Amino acid sequence: MSFIPHLILAGLIGIHCQIITVSRVSVKAGGSISIPCLYDQYYRNHVKFLCQGYYWHSCSYAVKTNQKSGSEKFSISDDTNQRIFTVTINDITHKDTDFWCAVEIVSGTDVRQYFQLSVTTGKSNLYVDQQEITASEGGSVTINCHYKYSAERKWCRLGRTCVTNQFGSIDGTAVTIDASVSNVFTVTMSKLRTESSGWYWCAAGDLQMPVHVTVNELPSTTMSPSTARTLSVEPSTAQPTKTAITGAGGESLQDEHKRLLLFTTSMHLNLIYNLGLCKNICPFILDEM
Repeated sequence: MSFIPHLILAGLIGIHCQIITVSRVSVKAGGSISIPCLYDQYYRNHVKFLCQGYYWHSCSYAVKTNQKSGSEKFSISDDTNQRIFTVTINDITHKDTDFWCAVEIVSGTDVRQYFQLSVTTGKSNLYVDQQEITASEGGSVTINCHYKYSAERKWCRLGRTCVTNQFGSIDGTAVTIDASVSNVFTVTMSKLRTESSGWYWCAAGDLQMPVHVTVNELPSTTMSPSTARTLSVEPSTAQPTKTAITGAGGESLQDEHKRLLLFTTSMHLNLIYNLGLCKNICPFILDEM
């Protein structure tokens, strides 16, 4: 009965032995394509590579993460946070059809997943306007998926769920699929979050086309402590002051009022003096004024 522990062990090992990627992609000859390969967190620090060939045991290394690429035809990058390594194949020919995404296991069998490129002379049987799309947090993105043959259409996130109906959602992001136009279905993702960043794909039948979406965080509007101190309003410590109101000649209204009062008084005293009513004291008063 020793086979039971072996089955359990095989099952535990199998949890890690998985790479998720596309299965079949249509590409125009002379073009380029980027393929995402999702791996388990167990392999974050492992070497990743692309192997070319139909059979695994006879495929040849195309590019590895721990080696500099010898040509511009192949490139590879590894995002250990997202657990996705991306391989790019340029200047595609009709011979570039069979590949393997793989993770190197030093003391064991390499983990790998096969994918196929269907190379066409004219337009691809399934393609998008661009593989790389950038948007802002809270905004939306629209992807036009052009297909040649009628088949089941869907929009998927790598390693997650798919939307097949007109309305749906993926990881809390609203998804709408509009298939009203012939040979194209339009995918709109709205209310984007930074967590919406990642690899997705259009699917039509057995074909997939990867699309990478980057959602940028909106700039923060919160003031720094130094800015807040600069903009704070200090309580006023100024003492109340008397306001001098000036007239047309530049003198204060108070002074002008005094001058008019003295002038009027002088006129009255002169009148009284001329009438002989104030002969003794009026000249004295007038001299003092």
